[in-house]
Amino acid sequence: MPQTLAEKILQRHTDQDVREAGQIVQCRVSMVLANDITAPLAIKSFKAMGARQVFDKDKVSLVCDHFTPNKDIESAEQVKVVRDFAEQMGITHYYECGEVGVEHALLPEKGIVGPGDIVVGADSHTCTYGGLGAFATGMGSTDIAGAMALGETWFKVPPTIKVEIEGTPQEYVGAKDYMLNLIGRIGVAGALYKALEFSGTAVDDLTVEGRMTMANMAIEAGGKVGLFASDAKTLAYAAAAGRSGDIELSADAGAIYERVVNIDVSDMAPQVACPHLPDNVKPVDETAGLRIHQAVIGSCTNGRIEDMREAAAILKGRTVDSKVRCIVLPATPGIWKQCLKEGLMEIFMASGCIVGPPTCGPCLGGHMGILAGGERAIATTNRNFKGRMGSLESEVFLSNPAVAAASAIAGEIINPAKL
Repeated sequence: MPQTLAEKILQRHTDQDVREAGQIVQCRVSMVLANDITAPLAIKSFKAMGARQVFDKDKVSLVCDHFTPNKDIESAEQVKVVRDFAEQMGITHYYECGEVGVEHALLPEKGIVGPGDIVVGADSHTCTYGGLGAFATGMGSTDIAGAMALGETWFKVPPTIKVEIEGTPQEYVGAKDYMLNLIGRIGVAGALYKALEFSGTAVDDLTVEGRMTMANMAIEAGGKVGLFASDAKTLAYAAAAGRSGDIELSADAGAIYERVVNIDVSDMAPQVACPHLPDNVKPVDETAGLRIHQAVIGSCTNGRIEDMREAAAILKGRTVDSKVRCIVLPATPGIWKQCLKEGLMEIFMASGCIVGPPTCGPCLGGHMGILAGGERAIATTNRNFKGRMGSLESEVFLSNPAVAAASAIAGEIINPAKL
């Protein structure tokens, strides 16, 4: 029977016959992930269930990226719990200090996750790895504790929405805009416990980094996973990250989809998600002129090297508005070093940006960029819920890196083409 991409990946990790959406299947996992916020809860549950050792020290990743460098005593204590557990269990993939990066940029970069994998993480944006062709999804810390102990977990096979994206985009329009547009169309619950499977000429043209940007926000549409076929680009990315043995993987012809969504990007303008939901999406020109106090360029959505290059191209030779705090956070140490090598850091600093370490930081209202009441930010992050980046009386607008950088210069939301 023809299978969707989600069904095909699940089939590779179970001894059951994956037949249809709604079926419960027990699957072996390729990697289990937690961070400095969620791992302490998982560790507590792990111990409470009487587990004494993780199923495979090479298949558990603990990344302390949310409140690091530790912002206060509480966050320091949380990281200590994770650090002690990692040492006790002999976990190979423990990241802190100078090695740490935003988890969903770090793991693909290091080849820890890749095509055809099943990855479960105690973080909702674990779905990022779908950009590599992995069935990757977020789970609660208790489920993650079970996966760390057993090396397997159960899934309900999700129905799949096929998203066909065609056309040639205009300048300053890319992966983030495609995804915001889709979320605006189907809503934040439009793919609730469903797989989003992306295809089409515009998808084929995307870099692997762009695909991860889109997969990252599958959860913002309620999705269980966001999936891209693994093709030659994927395998090249995986090989460069040190992986071997990966294969191209795509859905079967004749696979059954719940629905098909068609998007033509040819006339699409840069998209902006307005407060306080990611589906409140408008073309950038409909939000133009709104004064901003902060711009954030980074996160697991848009903190990769191509995002840094996109922002730097806008900022070069220009100056950030004196009333705007423009915060740039390259997502991993590797990206940081590449920014240095390419001269991007000099551009950011000369423009008046604040450049910080690889950290989630302000994305979740953690630190390094909290908003006060009445302040407005534009960010390349993935969520703009009320109070997400600080005060309940603040506002967050979501955009691609070019729009965020241009708005930092203008002091107000603006289409980069109009700078």
